[in-house]
Amino acid sequence: MTLAIVNTRAGLGLDAPEVLVEVHLANGLPGLTLVGLPETAVKESRERVRSALVNAGFDFPNTRRITLNLAPADLPKEGGRFDLPIALGILVASGQVPAETIERLECIGELALDGKLRPVPGVLPVALAAKHAQRRLIVPRANADEAALAGELEVLPADHLLEVVAHLLGQERIAPHRRADLAVVPDNDNDLQEVRGQHQARRALEVAAAGGHNLLFAGPPGTGKTMLASRLPSILPPLIEDEALEVAAIRSVCGLPIDEHWGQRPFRTPHHTASAVALVGGGSKPRPGEISLAHQGVLFLDELPEFSRSVLEVMREPMESGCISISRASHQRRYPARFQLVAAMNPCPCGHLGDPRHRCQCTAAQIQRYQARLSGPLLDRIDLQVEVPALPTDQLTAQQTGESSDVVRQRVVEARQRQARRSTLNAYLPGRELEEACRLGADERTWLAEVLDRLNLSARAYHRVLRVALTLADLADEERPTKPHLMEAIGFRQLDRLLKSG
Repeated sequence: MTLAIVNTRAGLGLDAPEVLVEVHLANGLPGLTLVGLPETAVKESRERVRSALVNAGFDFPNTRRITLNLAPADLPKEGGRFDLPIALGILVASGQVPAETIERLECIGELALDGKLRPVPGVLPVALAAKHAQRRLIVPRANADEAALAGELEVLPADHLLEVVAHLLGQERIAPHRRADLAVVPDNDNDLQEVRGQHQARRALEVAAAGGHNLLFAGPPGTGKTMLASRLPSILPPLIEDEALEVAAIRSVCGLPIDEHWGQRPFRTPHHTASAVALVGGGSKPRPGEISLAHQGVLFLDELPEFSRSVLEVMREPMESGCISISRASHQRRYPARFQLVAAMNPCPCGHLGDPRHRCQCTAAQIQRYQARLSGPLLDRIDLQVEVPALPTDQLTAQQTGESSDVVRQRVVEARQRQARRSTLNAYLPGRELEEACRLGADERTWLAEVLDRLNLSARAYHRVLRVALTLADLADEERPTKPHLMEAIGFRQLDRLLKSG
């Protein structure tokens, strides 16, 4: 047989579109031609595959003209993942491996010059696509655990090209890989019980966890803003299986270990010098950014005004849509980015505006420039804006502790279960469903309208207030929000008062 077709997969963000590796041997001037929009690393596979076949003891058809086509031709091909399917295609086309052995089979892997298989990134999306296509999958052994996360998929791990060929020829079968179940290890290092005082901040943390709301802590240095933010994952429920697979797929595409913190909510803390590309993703070959790595988890931005304003502004659309679309001349990627933003900031450059312990040294112009780094539209998207004041000495040294993360998490889980019966988390509830869930009376609507006018809050802020009030009602196990819930929700949005106090 002079024509062979091997099934494999490309990497296109979190998608793994099918690629057919077509190999044709013909008479003519000896040579090897690779077509199908390959990038540099794919073009170099010609030399890797040639050396791997020769060093493994197979015949390379040097006297034939070899044409390799990676179809579809308009899909960009990247990386060394096509080495193994190209090698198998040449072996089938040259008659060294029967064609029927590669039916209902997909493979992926990079070849070393001696024929060993090296791992490649992005195997989990490939495994999920192969499972959907009801095919078997051959992968490097180092990728076997990751591929087995797909569930009901026959994963065949191999260390060398010789093992793959021996399996196809029936000489020595590769046993399907099975991995042990991954246990969810709770985070016991950051318990909410360790936080002294700060009752309003603790309350805001619980509300944010229950409804998936964005949260901003503002206050002087050393008051516990970072400590509070780091406790948020400890009161969030663990990821369900589908969510854990989404998080694992993103980490797989980025080449990060997926077993690390399995089942736990991601907690990403980029430095304030991070660029827009690092935060939302991009590059000449678009990759996920921090907001996608924080998908289904928490993105913590410490010293929020120290981030470039242009960097912060690019988060506005993903905060609303829950995804990020990156377009380049020849690349388009779409990554999930349903993250929960938690931020911390000082009220002024020196940090002591409104601090009774220290006198602020900043001028009015410095304070204005500092606070102007946060735009109104960005602040509008942050549901909870809470002051974290300096603690009195007696509270700081007191031995009395608050509720533990386990106790608070139970209330959060119960509130989320109420929201799940409704449809989704309150932070993402569509406007029509939000109005139906709140069912405000005429008196409550009139009162709320007067308060919104007096505080000059936007239409977006109005819906944000309703969402927080609904979460407060869920935590109290009440059917709908009442006036006390609305009052507390509005109290969480008065950032101007917090920053300009003192």
